[in-house]
Formats: sequence, structure tokens, C-alpha cells
Amino acid sequence: MSEQLNLALLLGAGVLLVAVAAVRLSTRLGLPSLLVYLALGLLIGESGLGIQFEDATLTRTLGFAALIVIIAEGGLTARWSTLRPVLGVSLTLATVGVAVSIAVVGVAVHLLLGLDWRLALLYGAVVSSTDAAAVFATLRKLRLPARLVAAVEAESGINDAPVVLVVVLLATVGPFAHPWWLEVLLIFYELVVGAAIGLVVGMGGRWVLRRAALPSSGLYPIAVVGLTALAYAAGAVAHASGFLAVYTAGVMIGNARLPHRQAILGFADGLAWVAQIGLFVLLGLLASPGRLDDVLVPALVVGVALVFFARPLSVFISATPFQVPLRAQAFLAWAGLRGAVPVVLATIPLSLGYPGASRLFDVVFVLVLIFTVLQATTIAPVARALKVTAPGEAAELRVETAPLERMGADLLQLEVPPGSKLAGVHLDELRLPVGASVTLVLRDGQGFVPGPDTRLKTGDSMLIVATAAVRDAAERRLRAVSRRGRLARWFAEYGEERG
Repeated sequence: MSEQLNLALLLGAGVLLVAVAAVRLSTRLGLPSLLVYLALGLLIGESGLGIQFEDATLTRTLGFAALIVIIAEGGLTARWSTLRPVLGVSLTLATVGVAVSIAVVGVAVHLLLGLDWRLALLYGAVVSSTDAAAVFATLRKLRLPARLVAAVEAESGINDAPVVLVVVLLATVGPFAHPWWLEVLLIFYELVVGAAIGLVVGMGGRWVLRRAALPSSGLYPIAVVGLTALAYAAGAVAHASGFLAVYTAGVMIGNARLPHRQAILGFADGLAWVAQIGLFVLLGLLASPGRLDDVLVPALVVGVALVFFARPLSVFISATPFQVPLRAQAFLAWAGLRGAVPVVLATIPLSLGYPGASRLFDVVFVLVLIFTVLQATTIAPVARALKVTAPGEAAELRVETAPLERMGADLLQLEVPPGSKLAGVHLDELRLPVGASVTLVLRDGQGFVPGPDTRLKTGDSMLIVATAAVRDAAERRLRAVSRRGRLARWFAEYGEERG
């Protein structure tokens, strides 16, 4: 027994280290790291090292546990100031948009692949959820308007909740237990109660953590993880949406000024990486490469229906009432990345023994491989083509320093891109609010501490320290000067985000 445990630890450590190294390789190649993790799972599986693994129930359980961690990290790192203006469109995308996507893909699968309506709608439900891990990992590398990124991230953090409910409902063998209208009301109840539970846990948790004097700084990240797990468990016990409770609690806790906040975010980020690695490797291990060739055509049919018809239509219907510009809508449609979540959802009917579930899992697995490569590698060129990039947007740097924490301050990085009116402006002409200051300028590879008369140049990088109270105002002022120069206010430019 000890020998088997040693071998398992050796293999696990090897896979983990290879997966960590693969992040750098995938970043250089411009490919999502999840593809490397899935490939690792296939490599050590039945067609590689010969490890046999066919436990769909265990995969679903561990997959849900990993999703809790990933969604919690997304909530903890979401800024309420950018999330609040897009909450309406994100909620609509996660509910109405999901319903539209399920309907369009279901009709396409029924007509083109000849499957019965229930199984066709199950296909639509499984692939309708965007993947939080894929979205977070891809979009946070790009310079995009903060609210546009927040809309996609919030959608990916919220839409798992209704989709899981619909998949479980459709995958339950036998007739529906209630009339369709009652099932809709039950889903509505689960979402509302789940959000309420997350709100209560998040507010209670932030109140306790700000007043508790824990004996070690390392206990604060553990307490936060425990609170997000508590939110999920409380939601599940109340027959509500645990995933929505996790995301809501994460947002509430992450936007509080907590002791050792940067350590908490760093711990959550590392834990989310471990969850992603374990989840993707496990899903690759569960897949059978020998069966994947037979589902290439169905995967392409479902993928084309989803990416080129269902997703754009769902975005148009959901975002138009909120006056989202068409270019931003086009980007939202292309940025709806699929990743591990659809594959995890496909394990639900597989574990319940639903007829056709094995083929469904294979189709979704191949779909994710193909369309993740297609979308993730083209998302930056698409953003540039649609002119929704924001190269002058300030980005937060996570730096664990005691002085910053005591001051309740954040460290921001800002570059002066070509075409920005920041070029030629003296630092004292920025007129940043009291509590924000440019502390370092990097020019031509050389860093120096600037003075009030320092003139900015194209290509300069700045480090800006801003207290929490003035951070948003500082960012708005920087955007305003970047667009209209030192006389931005004369042109009624106040740096509000666009699109």
C-alpha cells in the first residue's frame, strides 16, 4: 500500500511540476494552458501510460470542488466599482442569454444530428456556460476597458449556477417531476436564494475578518477559503445555487479592506491554479482518445451552431437593452470562451447514466479542444479589429508590502501608448487627486523617480500609488488626460469608460 502511495505521489508531483512549467510555454505560444493540462491527462491515460480511469461520478464531484475554488478566486479579484455598472448586462447574459443559447443549439442539434428534443437541449445546456478559468486567464492578459472585461468575467462567474440547474433537470432520467412553469420558478428561487446566502456569508465574513486578531497572517487566506466553501455548502443545504453563493461571497469579501488582503488574493490565485491543473488533467484522464475521432463532425456542428449563431444572438438579445455598442457586443460574443466547465457539466448525465451521455461527453471534449484554440488565439486580434482595446488602461499590480497595506493603498502600472495625449504632459499637469502619486517612471529600460516637471513620453511606464478612496478618481483622470490632454476638463472629458 505504501509503495502504491509513493508511486502516486511521484506521478502527481511530476504532473504538477510539468503543468506549472507548461504555463510559461503556453504563454509564449499564445495557447491556453488548459489545453496542455488536458493533453497531460490524455498522455497518462489509457492511450499513454495506461492508467485506466472511468469514474464519472468522482470526476463530477472533484470537478465541482475545483469550480468552487476557481469561481471564488474570480469573485475575490472582481472590483465592485467596475462590476456594478455591468451587473445588469452580466446577469442578463447569464440567464436570458443562456436560455437563448440552449434553445438555438438544441434546435440545431435536433435538426442536423437527428437527436430527440430532450437530448438536443441537453447538448445546448452543457455547452451554454462560459468557463471562468479560461476567461480569467485569457482576458486579464489583454489591455481592455475594465468594464468590458468585468462584464465577461461576471457572466462567467454567474452563469454556471443556472446552467448546472438546467443540466441536472434535463439529465434526470424519466419524465419531469413538475410542470415546466414550476421548474422555471424553482430555478428562479435557487438563484435568488443562492445570491442572498452569498451576500450574508460575504458581509458576515468581512465583518469578522476585520475585527478578528488571528495569531498568524497565514490564517487569513485559509479563513477566506473556508468562507467561500461555507457559502457553497449553505446554498446546497438550502437547495439553492451554491455556485452563485460562492461568487457573491467572493465579491463581497474581495472588495473589503481586510488585513493581509494581498496575501489572501495571492493564496486564492495559487489555489485556483492548482484547481485548474487538477481539473483539466482529470478530465483528460477520463476521456478516451480512441473514441474522439468518431465525434469530430458532431463536435464541429455543435461548435459552429454555438459560436457563430447561438452566442452572437444571445449577446445581442441580452446586451441591446443596456445600449451596449455593437462593436462591444461583437467582442462579448467572441470572448465567450468554453473550457473545462462544459466538460464537467457533461459528466453529470454521464454519472446519472443518461442514454447517449458517453457520446455527449466525447463531443463536448472535442468541441472544447477545437474552439478554445480558435477563440483564445484570435481574441487579441479580434479586439484590435473591433477597436475595443485600451492600451492606456491602468492595471493593478499585486504587491505584498506592509506599508501599502497599512495605508489601504494599491499599486497601479500605466503605460503611455502611441497616440495617447499623456505624451508631452508634465506630471504636475496630471492633477491627480490627493492620495495618488506617480512614484517611478521607466523609460528606455531605465527607471527614475520623477519630479513635478518630468515630461512624459510615448512608451513610458509609470508606477502609481493610490489610496483606496481615490483610486477610481485617479484612473478616471488618467483616462481623461490620455484622451484629450492636459485640458481634458475644458473639453468636458472626465475619463468615464466607453463601450
